[in-house]
Amino acid sequence: MRSQLGIPQRLLSRDVLSTLLALAAITLLCWWYLVDMAIDMSRIPMAGMMTFQAWTPDYFVMMLLMWVIMMIAMMVPSATPMILLYRRVASFNQLPGANLGTWLFVAGYLTIWTVFSLVATTLQWLLEALAVLTPMMKSQNALFSGVVLILTGLYQWSPLKEACLRHCRGPLAFVTSHWRPGLAGAWRMGLEHGGYCVGCCVLLMALLFVGGIMDLAVIALIAILVLLEKVLPGGRLLARVLGSLAIALGLGVMLWG
Repeated sequence: MRSQLGIPQRLLSRDVLSTLLALAAITLLCWWYLVDMAIDMSRIPMAGMMTFQAWTPDYFVMMLLMWVIMMIAMMVPSATPMILLYRRVASFNQLPGANLGTWLFVAGYLTIWTVFSLVATTLQWLLEALAVLTPMMKSQNALFSGVVLILTGLYQWSPLKEACLRHCRGPLAFVTSHWRPGLAGAWRMGLEHGGYCVGCCVLLMALLFVGGIMDLAVIALIAILVLLEKVLPGGRLLARVLGSLAIALGLGVMLWG
């Protein structure tokens, strides 16, 4: 069977399937790293937990790597529909370098999240220096936790959140309005899509500082919420419901935390 452009449907399916399997493998490897790191941390005696690690250049790089891997684990699943659509469109139109272009799109997307990870690592360093975080990388300041929750909730209702979410929820619309030809265009599209995703999720990611940067339950919950906002028919409504809950929880933490 052939498509309207003469491309065998079987070939398109194979291209998409191979990309999907590669993305799944990358995601699973990143989750394996996070689980293994969390297990290692749980084995440290509590006496050793009460002191902060010195922020040497090596430690900063290690924390940066942790953040990058965590962002890949959390964000690649929700970006997969967009990546697969790019792959299918590139194959459908017999574009040269379709496979390489797909991975350049992914590289551009992850470059934006790497920049975000650099900012997050620096913020973690500053918050530890101010004793806002515990040695377990979790907020110990009720005012800080409450403010982050309230700001996250307000952002969930903001026009900027809605605009970014609209781009993230509509892969076909994004491809139609942001398509750029060639390998450089694939990289640029990945950067743009990554920018919209950061704009959509930035304050949700800030909740990691509240619940625990290496708390697997918190990481998984945020990743699931990000995915549901993007794929559910009522994703926009879900974002606002979550925003209302975050505001209420933030006020509760500030009043009674």
